[in-house]
Amino acid sequence: MLKAVQILNWSSGLTIITQRLTKTRNSSSLKLSTFSSPPRRILPLNPTRMSSSQPGSDPLPKSPAFVSVQSSGAVRKIKFCQLCGGTTKHEIPDGEEKLRAICTHCGRIAYQNPKMVVGCLIEHEGKVLLCKRNIQPSHGLWTLPAGYLEVGESAAEGAMRETWEEAGATVEVISPFAQLDIPLIGQTYVIFLARLKNLDFAPGPESIECRLFGLEEIPFDSLAFSSIYVTLNLYLEDLKKGKVKFHYGTINKRPGSSPSDIRAFTLDYHLQP
Repeated sequence: MLKAVQILNWSSGLTIITQRLTKTRNSSSLKLSTFSSPPRRILPLNPTRMSSSQPGSDPLPKSPAFVSVQSSGAVRKIKFCQLCGGTTKHEIPDGEEKLRAICTHCGRIAYQNPKMVVGCLIEHEGKVLLCKRNIQPSHGLWTLPAGYLEVGESAAEGAMRETWEEAGATVEVISPFAQLDIPLIGQTYVIFLARLKNLDFAPGPESIECRLFGLEEIPFDSLAFSSIYVTLNLYLEDLKKGKVKFHYGTINKRPGSSPSDIRAFTLDYHLQP
């Protein structure tokens, strides 16, 4: 396991991921039917071998037209320039391939990039720490302490800060556990394994309640997000196999599904050492 100080000295959480992905990989895909009606609350995921194991392959191919429509829809929502407030036009700039919002006054091009969400999977004496959300979306549902990474902090620092803000807990980061990309909503989750430095924790303003759940008690039917559902199941699967490993995967949400349907997805391009 990696020491917290080692993680903090790395320049980026993505460097960690790149280093780990150079090792031997296993590739698997979890289909929608896997999550429709799990027989148990614990370990409802049953990984199956992907048809293609080539790096960069996608078991659910997306046509260029589909990706373009997704991107164009988001771009057209940008009506005004964030720099000067001028109105925008929507065109493909010279030398580029995607539709962009371009300011008609100052010429600034608005580029959209994914957001990074960082958090901690905290284990203490066979239990994991979860927070019940006090904000939307998913008010009243359970999640790992996590939130958006801020400019000026490393991924590990951000994960520890979010844990303090949401659970009032001070933790030591042990190692990276998972990177989960969600292209449909433009988010990347980086989750770290961590341990409590003490048992002094309490809900922050964004949480109704914080508590330690035994592994058999994890409320899978009341989790807030697909990313948390996947993370906890991967962790339990690792414990069952006797070794906790790093995981990378792409969560592809089913088009048209409700954000509250946390099982409406496939976990594709699943890599692990």
